[in-house]
Amino acid sequence: MKHVLFILTNAAEIGPNNRRTGYFFPEVAHPYEVFEQAGIAVEYASPLGGFVPEDGYDETDPSQRAFRNGLAIRRLAHSRKLSEVDVLDYDAIFFPGGLGPMVDIAHDPDVKRAVARAWDNGKIVSAVCHGPAAFLGVTLEDGTPLLRGRKLTSFSNAEEAGYAQADVPFNLEDALKAEGAEYSATDVWQAKVVVDGRLMTGQNPASGTALAEEIVNALQGASK
Repeated sequence: MKHVLFILTNAAEIGPNNRRTGYFFPEVAHPYEVFEQAGIAVEYASPLGGFVPEDGYDETDPSQRAFRNGLAIRRLAHSRKLSEVDVLDYDAIFFPGGLGPMVDIAHDPDVKRAVARAWDNGKIVSAVCHGPAAFLGVTLEDGTPLLRGRKLTSFSNAEEAGYAQADVPFNLEDALKAEGAEYSATDVWQAKVVVDGRLMTGQNPASGTALAEEIVNALQGASK
C-alpha cells in the first residue's frame, strides 16, 4: 500500500483583521476521496501537532459531507507533530491550502526540512492553492533552491485580489517567482495542475481532485 502524508497548518487567524482561517476544507476532502478510492493510505501532520483549524466547509458538497462524517477526520483532529515524523515513511507529501499556510507553513523550519528531505530522497512533493508556500526557502542537499527553474502553479495574484489581499502578508505568486520558479496560472477559480517530475501543484480549490489524480497515477506507475 502507498502512503501520502498531508501536512497542514495550525494557524487559525491571519492578517490585521484577525480573519478566521485554517486549512481549506475541500482541499483536504477532495484529494482524500481520490486517494481512498485508489487504496492509498493518508496520514496527517502539522508543525505543532494536534488540532488543525479548518475553513471553507460546504455542506452541500457530497464529498465534503462524506469527509466530515467519516472516520478520517477524527485522525485529522489529532495530527502528528511534523518534527516527530520521518517523511521517508511516505511515498508522497501533500500540502493543502487555505490562508493558514501563509502564516506558519511558509516559514516553519520543520516544514522546510521535511520538503527538502522528501525531495532529496525521491518522494513526490505536492501542494495546492496556498500550499506551495511550503516550498519557499527550501534548499536541497546540493545547495540549490528547490524552486529554481521548477514549473508550478499556486493561488494567483488575480485570485488573491478578489479574496484575501488585505489579509495575506505577501502574494504567493510573486514570492514563488522571486525564488526562480517558472510560474503559470489559468483563469481565476478554474482548475489547473502543473506536473514537473515529482513536483506537483494545483492552482486553487477547483484543482484538488485533478492534482490528487496525478499523484495517484504517479504512485501507481512507480509500483508497476
